[in-house]
Amino acid sequence: MTVVNNNSSGPVTTTHGGRKRYITVAARLALMLSFAAIWMSGSLYLAMPWIDALAVDIGHIAAWFVVAGIALIPGYVNAFLVAGLLFDWRPRFQPLEQAPGLSVLIAAYNEENSINGTLTSIFRQNYPGSLQIIVINDGSRDRTADVVREFQTSIQQLQAGYTLELIDCDTNQGKAAALNRGLKQAHFSLVATIDADSMLYGDALLNIVTNHLRSPSHTAATAGCVLVRNSRKNLLSKLQEWDYFLGISVVKRIQSLLQGTLVAQGAFSVYNKPVLESVGGWRDTVGEDIVLTWSIIEKGHRVGFAENAFAFTNVPENYRAFYNQRKRWSRGLIEAFKRFPRVLFHLRLNTPFVWLNLLFPYLDCIYLFVFLPGVFAAIFFQYYAVASIVTLLLLPLILILNLLMYLKQVAVFNQYGLKVRRNILGAVLFMLGYQAILAPACVVGYASELFNTRKSW
Repeated sequence: MTVVNNNSSGPVTTTHGGRKRYITVAARLALMLSFAAIWMSGSLYLAMPWIDALAVDIGHIAAWFVVAGIALIPGYVNAFLVAGLLFDWRPRFQPLEQAPGLSVLIAAYNEENSINGTLTSIFRQNYPGSLQIIVINDGSRDRTADVVREFQTSIQQLQAGYTLELIDCDTNQGKAAALNRGLKQAHFSLVATIDADSMLYGDALLNIVTNHLRSPSHTAATAGCVLVRNSRKNLLSKLQEWDYFLGISVVKRIQSLLQGTLVAQGAFSVYNKPVLESVGGWRDTVGEDIVLTWSIIEKGHRVGFAENAFAFTNVPENYRAFYNQRKRWSRGLIEAFKRFPRVLFHLRLNTPFVWLNLLFPYLDCIYLFVFLPGVFAAIFFQYYAVASIVTLLLLPLILILNLLMYLKQVAVFNQYGLKVRRNILGAVLFMLGYQAILAPACVVGYASELFNTRKSW
């Protein structure tokens, strides 16, 4: 079997007329940036009348600031992602000759209703190496620890090489402290984290470890593909299903194409234990997984993404829980920038994504405080200075981007026996209105960290 590794810094091989072509990752980045620049140049040409008209009301500087946030930068980003998907050919890794031992850390707080399912999914993995599964009960007030003990006793015969251990903490000290305590007890040099409400699918552990070990030698962490488990619950969970399926997973996919996924999420990722120890493990922050990932990146290591290592997790089912979760995530992003500002100036292939993250507060504020009121003014007062006809140019690009993302993800699903559930309403609302419910939480999260308000989980 021929192995084509586009997660490495080496060339990607294609054929044309019997001759080989080599497209390096750097060349693909140049093509992506060029395509995005051409798109934004065309958009800028078309937007000049809009900018001039808006300047009459608010001045030229403010007009440029608004139009850039509403149309020019989002268009550039979407064009960049479209080009990334067009140049993204995933690697086919050779099987491992021998699977290494793996320590799996599960931090659990009040998870009596889900921890059994999580453990069952792990024990069904048939991972060919040794597994040390460590559940850290972080001072739960329910029966989480009892459920784990019952699971231990209910297993008549553990699969060879599998162990299940429970660390029962008296008090709740937070997820970071729980994971660090589990890390001290981990025996193996590879460590995976799984949320206590997540379930692994198929050969998730073997796939993520294979991707991790077959990637470039400086890969220190690999994120799994996390999808929504409770997507049938209500409209909010249906929207998040598309967010995880099209948004989060595809962005990680393109980031890994450019040599660096920016978040190895705690829900399902694998790490080199020596690297975890060298950066001090997880830190007591709101966004402990993004801060950890950036500490790894700052040390010069690579973070990958395993698109075929699936974990299904429960997402918030009401807006309050969703709001609090996304506020934490956004606050964690600012935490990462405050702790690791040098990441901005350490040029790598994934630097465009780092700078894009820096623009998120600006883009979300423009969307929330300018674009949405502008749409309201256009609909009810026929005032079109903000919500211009030019903004409609983004719609074809958004549709193309989402179509490409959908086709890429469906191809992966088909390969591994998964099917995309029919959720047309959720897909339409995701493309057209999801940002409206997401932006308020994000803006509050950014502000909370910038002004150092009290942290809460």
